[in-house]
Amino acid sequence: MQYGMIIDLNRCVGCHACALACKAEWDVPADKERAWVRRLGPAMTPDGLASTYYPGLCNHCNEPSCVPVCPADVIDKTFTDRKTGKSITMEVAATYKDPFNGTVQVDKDRCLGCGACADACPYGARYVNHDVFNEEIGSEGTADKCTYCMPRVEQGLEPACVQTCLANARIFGDLDDPNSEVSKYVKKGAKGLISEAVNIGPNSRYYGSKKDMYLLDSTSTPTEMPEASLRRSLMARLKPEMRKAKNLGLLGLAGAVLVSGLEKDKKD
Repeated sequence: MQYGMIIDLNRCVGCHACALACKAEWDVPADKERAWVRRLGPAMTPDGLASTYYPGLCNHCNEPSCVPVCPADVIDKTFTDRKTGKSITMEVAATYKDPFNGTVQVDKDRCLGCGACADACPYGARYVNHDVFNEEIGSEGTADKCTYCMPRVEQGLEPACVQTCLANARIFGDLDDPNSEVSKYVKKGAKGLISEAVNIGPNSRYYGSKKDMYLLDSTSTPTEMPEASLRRSLMARLKPEMRKAKNLGLLGLAGAVLVSGLEKDKKD
């Protein structure tokens, strides 16, 4: 199974109901977004004047660039297929791809809040919520993003954005099921935003007229893979231990300066 979402640009009216529903469902800070709607155009395309929208969200990619850069210690995590009952145990960090439903998730109890995953996402679909942190592991925030509303889906509900869409422009389902509506859209030509440099298998895909798809692709497809900040990852790993040492009086002047420097870098 690979969950995916289709955005039908022919139906989208740009009302932002999906983005607002997402904020309300997941208590997203006012200045952050797990889902967004951006207006594109009017602009000329090879097929004429176009004006459309870019409803964006996490793409739950086949090869997510956010997963391998997570610096959190790996643990053994057991995943169970809800349909067959089959279980698999894997080593995962704080962000991982579910082997049974294909979604990319964040373990907020273990997230260090370093932002390396957000840096690595070419679609800008992640952010760090500094209002949610874990004092036990010394984090100063928690990475957040669209999860395809898996807690809702596991209860038999649709993702909040799909349920709220006034124009039925969002379609959610199993891309591996040839009879699903999302698969039928793919057969009609729905595609992810990929380029030669960014081709990591996005499973949130778009369908629309030729000119609207041209406008979307030319303005919103990433053309280079960003690099995660190694410095941020190291800071996230070092700061909790350095603070513990500082509190225990085990640091000298150099150590105290290092901690201060790390805290300054975080603010900058």
